[in-house]
Amino acid sequence: MNILQFKDRFHKEYGSSSNQSKHCFFSPGRVNLIGEHIDYNGGYVFPAALSLGIYGALRFRSDNLIQLKSTNTSLEVSVDLKKPIAFNEEDRWANYPKGVIKQLLDDGYSLKGCDILVSGNLPDGAGLSSSAALLVLIAFMLRYAGGETTIDKVELAKFCQQVENRFMGVNCGIMDQFSVAMGKQDHAILLDCDTLQYKYTPFVLGEYSLVIMNTNKKRELADSKYNQRRSECETVLGIIREHRQVVSLCQVSFEDVEKYVKDDVLQRRARHVISENRRVLLAVELLSQGDIIGFANLMTQSHISLKNDYEVTGLELDTIVECALKRAGCIGARMTGAGFGGCAIALVATDQLEAFTVTVNQEYEQKTGLKPDFYVARISDGVKAIACSG
Repeated sequence: MNILQFKDRFHKEYGSSSNQSKHCFFSPGRVNLIGEHIDYNGGYVFPAALSLGIYGALRFRSDNLIQLKSTNTSLEVSVDLKKPIAFNEEDRWANYPKGVIKQLLDDGYSLKGCDILVSGNLPDGAGLSSSAALLVLIAFMLRYAGGETTIDKVELAKFCQQVENRFMGVNCGIMDQFSVAMGKQDHAILLDCDTLQYKYTPFVLGEYSLVIMNTNKKRELADSKYNQRRSECETVLGIIREHRQVVSLCQVSFEDVEKYVKDDVLQRRARHVISENRRVLLAVELLSQGDIIGFANLMTQSHISLKNDYEVTGLELDTIVECALKRAGCIGARMTGAGFGGCAIALVATDQLEAFTVTVNQEYEQKTGLKPDFYVARISDGVKAIACSG
């Protein structure tokens, strides 16, 4: 669904002429260009917001109910602002808005009853941060429509991370929420996840295009081995802290890991984190010099590390990356997101995009039995209010 289709659906749902105040919004998905599984290890990541995302509309009511509806599913959920709010497995997607509503109330915000309609063109469970996009969207729209038109988006990102940690039970880092809130058109964000210092970097690819390749092997972050990987990294950090004063795993050296960590699995987890953090800084440097080929090589190195050392890729991601790298015009590819399914990205010569997608599609489907989807990515702004008319 595009913006015009969403506005048409919105007016059909709530009426085009009404005295009730209406507000419309857009929240993007995100793609991490390099720096995977680094955000919760205190290092650098390099994400960008996408033109794909989730639209939202809000209309106030005269009672204490918040009615949640999505064009992507038939499930509708009602939240009574006067009653306790708790996670309920049966509420599925609506648990994300419920978590935001609960946290806002707990933080002292005064919320009014309203009808909320959301509609996403972001593939669910594809690793493009549909959950972060929804959390940031709901938090932004409730506060904005409530009269808070100047919102600190860094604080908004931290708030939404807290909701995902506490209410949804996912021990995620800050990158996804930060990217969705703080995105800037045609720029990626170099983000220090330890300090939250950030810098916008122009993302100019010249004759190449960024292609998102959806394996259509869905993954649910809370059900994956994400929390296990985070626990493994915390174990390594704990071991190192017995000998060195360090704040995060990204401050640790290879030499310290080899000296103090004896378990092979833990060594490999740490090796990925340390090397990936270095790749992010080198990637930004290469892009600033216009070295797209060098940046693409780092993408491929990142995937190899995620496959062999961090072990978060799997058959589908490995297959689609291998298929992409064999194609003419593809100069680099890697998985993106938490892994265990979802999406990969590739840099492909723009004049060879059609042949690339056709041949990768055929080979990937033949090897996995799944039919992939391809999107040529455009880099977008972060969450924002949009006009409800027009």
